[in-house]
Amino acid sequence: MIFGAADLSLTNAFQALFIGAAKKGGFSPFRIVLAGAAVSTFLYAIAEGIGIYFKISKDVSMWTTGGLVGTTWTQIMIIVPIIVISCILAILLSRQLSILSLDEELSIGLGQRTQIIKSILFLVIIFLAGASVALVGNLVFIGLMIPHIVRGIVGTDYRTIIPMSIIIGATFMLIADTVARTINAPYETPIAAITSFVGLPFFLYIIHKGGRAFS
Repeated sequence: MIFGAADLSLTNAFQALFIGAAKKGGFSPFRIVLAGAAVSTFLYAIAEGIGIYFKISKDVSMWTTGGLVGTTWTQIMIIVPIIVISCILAILLSRQLSILSLDEELSIGLGQRTQIIKSILFLVIIFLAGASVALVGNLVFIGLMIPHIVRGIVGTDYRTIIPMSIIIGATFMLIADTVARTINAPYETPIAAITSFVGLPFFLYIIHKGGRAFS
């Protein structure tokens, strides 16, 4: 399941990138987002179909919902090296990312090889997202909510944002898992319900503020 999920994430990312860049004019963040949503929906339908055909729809549904139930130490030992290496690469490139986020022409003027940096960061994002989803499934809102909160606390320098996002994201997940295990003990509430309960109002607030609430 882990390697299949990681392969699926890689396939999804490259398909979305190809579709988003296929039209005249090259890369467009808006087109890439739309392409990603379309490809994700298509692959989700395939996953559901496979689950029904092989009579494992319950396992597939638990994974697509997201959560820590069923996560084993063996899975963690496989995934953690990928996450650690990707986080280290992201931190090493955080200075370049900060400059790149301000202005691409400024980055070029300072001698940065922007295309190489973008390519490396793109691969880092794929591996981090793929490894995370492979381990805990589709826990929505975490990737949106935590970086916005961190930006509101530490500012716009990615040399601080990235390590703080790691710490605060892990802390949030620990708290959410504790709440999920105790709110309806001895039964365990799906952790995706906890993250969505917090994340959805946050997402609507960001939309209301036009994305500038924590910038």
